[in-house]
Amino acid sequence: MRSMRVTANESTPLIELEQVTKTYHLGDTGDQVVQALRGVDLEIAKGEFVAIMGASGSGKSTLLNILGCLDRPTSGAYRLEGTDVSQLDREELARIRSHRLGFVFQGFNLLARTTALENVELPLLYGHALQDGERSAKARAALVRVGLDHRLAHTPGQLSGGQQQRVAIARALVNEPAVLLADEPTGNLDSKVSAEIMALLQGLNEEGVTIVMVTHEPDIALFAKRKIVLRDGAIVSDEPIRDRTVAGKVVAV
Repeated sequence: MRSMRVTANESTPLIELEQVTKTYHLGDTGDQVVQALRGVDLEIAKGEFVAIMGASGSGKSTLLNILGCLDRPTSGAYRLEGTDVSQLDREELARIRSHRLGFVFQGFNLLARTTALENVELPLLYGHALQDGERSAKARAALVRVGLDHRLAHTPGQLSGGQQQRVAIARALVNEPAVLLADEPTGNLDSKVSAEIMALLQGLNEEGVTIVMVTHEPDIALFAKRKIVLRDGAIVSDEPIRDRTVAGKVVAV
């Protein structure tokens, strides 16, 4: 089913969830019911940097999967840039994932025998009428943006964990997405490198990139501007972060 497009304007939220629920039926007969999300209402404006937190089983991963069009709500509406994407078909959802969303994962998800440049080029191979030179130029620009222009020809095995995550961020940015979705982006990194990656994300956010990040680490959440806490599939707290970490220092805002 194709949804109606709403004309976006400055007051239209980039992301809007209205009474979103997600129910899973488990077990051999499907009689075991898990209510992962319970009537979530949420708005995220363009340019925000939001951290989503919660204990294991709170629903934060389910929420991120729905925001990333990797899963559908059981009920309720999810509007991205004014379009109710919860009503789109698989082909339309795939197009949104490849053109309007960027993903960064804890495990980097890079192709092991492929160079940094080629890894970043991958999203441009699908649904884009680009020549090889155009793809290469866009990928190079994305790697420059994350400070890896000197590692273009290196494979993941020749890069540190922090450098691999920078490649993954460049890959997420290469399509100039409406929103960057990050799932535990520092989960495999030590504290020093984690701070460097979060400073990079902060810099991108200051350039206008909208970021929604799931993390279980309170100190990592402090790099964001807004913190949402989930419990038992519902939002129990949604507030601006008053004492943010900026350039390695706590700054009251």
